[in-house]
Amino acid sequence: MKNFSILIVDDEKNVVNLLDKMLKKQGYNTFCAYNGKEALDIVDRNQIDIIISDIRMPEMDGLNLLKKVKKVDPSIEFILITAFATLETAIEALKTGARDYITKPFDLEDISIAIDKITKSDAEEDVLTASEPDKNQNYLKSNSQKMIKLMDLIRQVADTRATVMIYGETGTGKELAAQALHNLSSRKGKPFVKVNCAAIPENLLESELFGYEKGAFTGACTKKPGRFELAEEGSIFLDEIGDISPAVQVKLLRVLQEREFEHLGGTKTIKVDVRIISATNKDLLTLVKKGEFREDLYYRLNVVPVVIPPLRERKEDISLIANDFLLKSASISGKTSKKFSDEAIRKLQGYSWPGNIRELENIVERCVVITSNDTIEADDLPVYILNPEESQKPGALDFKLEDKMDSVEMNTIVKVLRECDGNRTKAAQVLGISRRSMHRKISKYNIK
Repeated sequence: MKNFSILIVDDEKNVVNLLDKMLKKQGYNTFCAYNGKEALDIVDRNQIDIIISDIRMPEMDGLNLLKKVKKVDPSIEFILITAFATLETAIEALKTGARDYITKPFDLEDISIAIDKITKSDAEEDVLTASEPDKNQNYLKSNSQKMIKLMDLIRQVADTRATVMIYGETGTGKELAAQALHNLSSRKGKPFVKVNCAAIPENLLESELFGYEKGAFTGACTKKPGRFELAEEGSIFLDEIGDISPAVQVKLLRVLQEREFEHLGGTKTIKVDVRIISATNKDLLTLVKKGEFREDLYYRLNVVPVVIPPLRERKEDISLIANDFLLKSASISGKTSKKFSDEAIRKLQGYSWPGNIRELENIVERCVVITSNDTIEADDLPVYILNPEESQKPGALDFKLEDKMDSVEMNTIVKVLRECDGNRTKAAQVLGISRRSMHRKISKYNIK
């Protein structure tokens, strides 16, 4: 917790002082600003992880501050506060990049819960292997017949109201498939709301999805709309759907059947027009047989099943995808002449890729940073890729990754920091990670 730095921005000094005192007691590093310009100056000079900002402020409001900060460092998380909450304001805040919004007058517990959701999900981020694929590039393009058929299916069902269940191993691109379904539909200009059901604590997921009324539970000082309302006329993507509790399953089933629900603690029925897309890496039928997942909900969600094949089943795409990643990473680091040797590509194609496309992306990024020559040779690849038969022995891969990755990562970070004259922001950009991740890794390895 103490590694997180929080910037509080509000033109009301009593609000800033109150939050500053509370967050310092909780062990966070805090910075204070009373307008947008002061906030931008602090962001420019310091490592900031989270910004808590009022929306209505003179000269520069919170939404404009959010937009400017995201241009400087997209990894900084935002919690917006407003005394004039409307559904439109909430939607704009989330679409602009805010992680959460809170209405005034607020309870301090509301702030703590919002911060906890960010710090807990961020704590789950793995070393360099956790970065998400760049959503702006087309990683669903393929030479594989399986993927070509998959994209044909996505195009066919995109502009329907049918619920879609996306199956696939971790790192195969389930979120990209969900985004494609939304972008190819007539709902494209409407919100695309993503919810990682496994990342939100069980006791908070129901209120996040369906909203709550003032007084619904301790700390519920104001009424707050849920994610389904924010996705009105658009799409909602429920990732890791296999992790939701029985209580949430019942309420979700009603939304699917009746297109309606009530706020937590409320009695007014709310109608919604939302396209539901869900995803899982679990065998839901097995969960149904065990009584852990409702059979009626399963069939409602599984109207159109979409199965994304793992990378080992579409090896003809490895060269295509690896070169896309190479172009992206080389462009960021200024090494645009980089290319793979034929032998390196053959080694990449011979590996089983348990982490799928996400793992491939991180291997390419690492090779770009570590190799000094223009051509990435087979010997530049990690040893577990050069000897896949060894890595597939029980426990072998875990041992190699656990024992070797930390050393490789630390040396890579030191090398890049030196090349960037100690500039952490620039080094983080070269490595393709957030400033927050860079800050933690420097602390983890005690890099001076």
